[in-house]
Amino acid sequence: MEIRTDLALESISVEDMPESVHIRTRGEIFRITEIIIDDDSCLSSIGKGKGRYITLEYSSLSCFSENYKLMAEELAQELSALLPKGEVLVVGLGNNDITPDAIGPQTTSKVLATRHLHDNPDIGEMHFLTSLRRVSAFAGGVMGQTGIETAEIVRAIAEELRPAAIIAIDALACTEISRLGTTIQLTDTGISPGSGVSNERKELSEKLFGIPVIAVGVPTVVDMHTIVKSLTGKKINGELPNMMVTPRDIDRLTERASQLLAFGINLALQPTLSFEDVRGIF
Repeated sequence: MEIRTDLALESISVEDMPESVHIRTRGEIFRITEIIIDDDSCLSSIGKGKGRYITLEYSSLSCFSENYKLMAEELAQELSALLPKGEVLVVGLGNNDITPDAIGPQTTSKVLATRHLHDNPDIGEMHFLTSLRRVSAFAGGVMGQTGIETAEIVRAIAEELRPAAIIAIDALACTEISRLGTTIQLTDTGISPGSGVSNERKELSEKLFGIPVIAVGVPTVVDMHTIVKSLTGKKINGELPNMMVTPRDIDRLTERASQLLAFGINLALQPTLSFEDVRGIF
């Protein structure tokens, strides 16, 4: 049976781990697992190439926690380590009209865009705003809405703006039910939108754009065959009809997970701002 997952943590078996794969764990609020792959020798076996894959796990991203501030700051710290200096383009992938696929657009709508401030002669006494990192943010929809591959849109914008890096945010697929709405994945290898649900589009990666592409995502769907297998322990006939399943509280999960991602991204991109400063944006 085909395994549908975007998570590196689910693609690698600790018992049969290749020599090119290294795993580190850390974290104070999140349980953080960093997988480092030295080369592309694992592409054919696990579908993951050279790069860093960082998984942050918490009990639930759909509920407000007393650790919310610390969660946002720890997420920002992990993301900052992947980002180069310079201007950043933030891209929200997915369809805002389909709730499980709306993590990207909803997060991007909360990202502090500052690029225009640097070219505004009317800022006057608010000149401190020009000390913020130049950030652009947009969500262009999906190919079914635009008729254009998302990668083509992003490449055209990147060629015009010439950012130092791209942050691509998307909803992910997983195989473990327990990771639905509890997990955040960061990676410096880019992303192939829709790959976890067998609807793979052109990848967004450094290979394509010539600049780092940092992918950020939260699992919102799981394969139905996987659910049945986990409940029964039996092998599923791959010829049987299949579907992707999403949590009952997906509206709340999408809203709150996207807000947490936005907090972390804003803090990572603008280290001079405090959590309270960023909270004032929403």
